[in-house]
Amino acid sequence: MPSALDLRMDQGIAKLTAPGAPMAVSEIEVRGRIYPAIAAAPPSLAHYFAHFCTQHAEVTFLVAGDERLTFARVYDQAGKVARSLVAQGVKRGDRVGIAMRNSPSWITLYMGVLMAGGIAVLLNGWWQSEEFAAALAEVECSIVFADPPRGKRLAEIAGLTARVEVIDDLKPLSEALAVLPGDAETMLPELGPDDLATILFTSGSTGQSKGALSDHRAVLQGTLNYLAQALMMLGFATEDGNPPQGQPSTLLNVPLFHVTAEVPVMLQSFAMGRKLVLMPKWDAEEAMRLIEKEQISYFVGVPLMSFEILTHPNRGKYDLSTVTDFAAGGAPRPVDHVRRINEEMGGGAPLIGYGLTETNGVGCGNWRENYLAKPNSTGRGSAPLVDLAILDNMGRKVPASERGEVAIRSICNFREYWHRPEATAAAFSPDGYFLTGDIGYLDEDGYLFIVDRKKDIIIRGGENISCQEVEAAIYRHPFVAEAAVFGLPDEKFGEVPGAVVHLNSDEAIDERALQEFLGEHIAPFKIPARIWIAAEPLPRLGTEKIDKVGLRAKYRAMAAA
Repeated sequence: MPSALDLRMDQGIAKLTAPGAPMAVSEIEVRGRIYPAIAAAPPSLAHYFAHFCTQHAEVTFLVAGDERLTFARVYDQAGKVARSLVAQGVKRGDRVGIAMRNSPSWITLYMGVLMAGGIAVLLNGWWQSEEFAAALAEVECSIVFADPPRGKRLAEIAGLTARVEVIDDLKPLSEALAVLPGDAETMLPELGPDDLATILFTSGSTGQSKGALSDHRAVLQGTLNYLAQALMMLGFATEDGNPPQGQPSTLLNVPLFHVTAEVPVMLQSFAMGRKLVLMPKWDAEEAMRLIEKEQISYFVGVPLMSFEILTHPNRGKYDLSTVTDFAAGGAPRPVDHVRRINEEMGGGAPLIGYGLTETNGVGCGNWRENYLAKPNSTGRGSAPLVDLAILDNMGRKVPASERGEVAIRSICNFREYWHRPEATAAAFSPDGYFLTGDIGYLDEDGYLFIVDRKKDIIIRGGENISCQEVEAAIYRHPFVAEAAVFGLPDEKFGEVPGAVVHLNSDEAIDERALQEFLGEHIAPFKIPARIWIAAEPLPRLGTEKIDKVGLRAKYRAMAAA
């Protein structure tokens, strides 16, 4: 039976999206299929930036250390970036990479690339040189903006065709971007919803990250779908006699190359006039200090972040009462953490979201008392744009409580994997659902419960790790004959990579030496936390494939013991 909050949310969304309402929903045809869409969406992200940076011109947008920047100031700098890129020859659809830690420069460059008509390619700042090289070879960026640490890694790539522009992002914004000369008379292109906007990289079961390409329409509709949910909850607070006080604000404590930071955090903030307080590196006590100092009203991160605040020995020293919601995404929360956040965090309510890079972060949400009632569910499909289904192996919808692959259809979904038509075709059902690779079921109230993964990936603190990619890195060691990588349960990160390896040499090599070897080839978060050296060849199935299911069960038990 739907909860009281479910019924209220349904009524609230219906009111917001009715004809003539601020978030009225209409139907549009895109590539031969009809989708619901928010009618008020501007033509492109360039129009979106222009409108809301004018509306909130003198309001504080970004706080980074001692630097405080208004919406107007950031937009002015983004315009200079855009005109500089056009003057340098960047054309509509050219790929421009960003390989930087969180900073005002990152956000301004992202805006400028899009305003110039380019495709913003969000590169994972944790990658090593080889990972950068593979991604850049995939999408063929003409320019890559990098902070000094990432610039050093890019300089190690032999034969890199992209021009690397190093930005000292620790300087004040205007000084950091002064290296980009421009002409105020340069004309910017007029963009529309079908123009290409972003490429984000996603790790699947096939090893190398794939570039998920989205157009302006998909990114904007995803942003506005989040905004509809926020406006709904704002309406409830006002109706209940507890309207929000002051400017909405949030920490930007997850990497901007992740869809969570990009869409619901950064992009949604333009429409809300929300202040973003940047954290270049996560630290729980620094987060609490900033929450108190900046009167943060909303917190979102991977589950580990709110758990570290919850259990921090100095939590009592900080006033966290301004936070209305402690939201999380990227991985499930342990059930006990949900209860403790509700009871111990001074009034902030727990919230969980479920979305993917390919869906521009849009998927499901489980809110407040609903989350407490069903703490192991990711919630219902996010209204008004998400069509959530569970499909069998033939692509047919299954009844409530029956397991199948979680599938999402919406106008917010990405368009394709860059230059990978076969992977793109395999990612969608015949009737247009994106196939997430997660196995789950819907209960009688439409709540999604994820029980397994179809794809061979590990989710470590919200970071997707391809088992095949890590195995490929292990096989590069000349002493390795066989390797299997799998997830190990972990109290802090949810799960971490583990590996079992059989050697082809009598020469001694141990776990630490293999981990150090891997550190030269893959990002630190992908390196197995445990590596077992097996004296005998790894067990195989009748198909001659390594029996990873059996190995995972055996070594998980060993790790637990």
